[in-house]
Amino acid sequence: MMVKHRHLLDFTGWTADELLALFDTTDVMAQVLQRTIKKVPALQGFTVSTLFFESSTRTRLSFERAARAQSADVISFAAGGSSLAKGESLKDTLRTIDAMQVDLYVVRHAAAGVPYQLARWTDAAIVNAGDGRRAHPTQALLDAYTFRTSFPGFDGFAGKKLAIIGDILHSRVARSNLELWTRLGATVALCGPATLLPRELEQPRLSLHHRLEPTLEGAQAVMALRLQQERMTSGLLPSLAEYRARYQLTEAVMALAHPNAIVMHPGPMNRDVEISSSLADSPRSVIERQVANGVPVRMAVLYTLLVGKK
Repeated sequence: MMVKHRHLLDFTGWTADELLALFDTTDVMAQVLQRTIKKVPALQGFTVSTLFFESSTRTRLSFERAARAQSADVISFAAGGSSLAKGESLKDTLRTIDAMQVDLYVVRHAAAGVPYQLARWTDAAIVNAGDGRRAHPTQALLDAYTFRTSFPGFDGFAGKKLAIIGDILHSRVARSNLELWTRLGATVALCGPATLLPRELEQPRLSLHHRLEPTLEGAQAVMALRLQQERMTSGLLPSLAEYRARYQLTEAVMALAHPNAIVMHPGPMNRDVEISSSLADSPRSVIERQVANGVPVRMAVLYTLLVGKK
């Protein structure tokens, strides 16, 4: 399938068929990574630049791995130690890197909307690797792909349920998963304290809860989110102990979900806060598989935006 999109900023304008085609491409990339030589020349001659203005381990490394596995050249930029510290503007920084003939930028920024602004300033493709609390589309793609590949004979997302528990207010992961899974036909249940559950997210195929029981009922995938205390103001939580008592995912709590439900976490984990260590390390946890799937998913995104549309 030809994909008409120049960027992946969020899932606006992406059809269900286009998103499923990305998963089919991911299957091919996953096969590449099983070979003795885990590299193909698919992006040879292209240059990918990672522009990270926030800290990252999983996302940044997997994007760079994904680009190099397809023989692309990679320029790695981190805001710390750059000319931004000397007063250079974001636009001038982009123009400087543009002069190095970059074909695609992978952008993470603490402020919502920055990747969208950069897309107006450059002719290169832009992939949003997380902007503020707004969107993180490739994380949602790898989450959905992990779910898709966790069940033999998977028959589609229609009728499936994803439950997300934790700090919804500050989570770009929750917003992108909500956008993606509902577009693919699934339903999503969000759960957290009232102060961390924004009502403006209400839409079809979504339910909002303050208790775990209705959230987990019938859910085939359950995702825990960490408390993003670096983005919080005071007074959003009565106490950490109360949060653990009401919202921590444990093996006992998972009895409320579908018997075959998998447990997910986008990372980084705060063990024994939002999720118990025993559950994170249990057979139903796919957390490490999510990390591994990030590479072929991001390979598919890079390939689709740079080559697939041609």
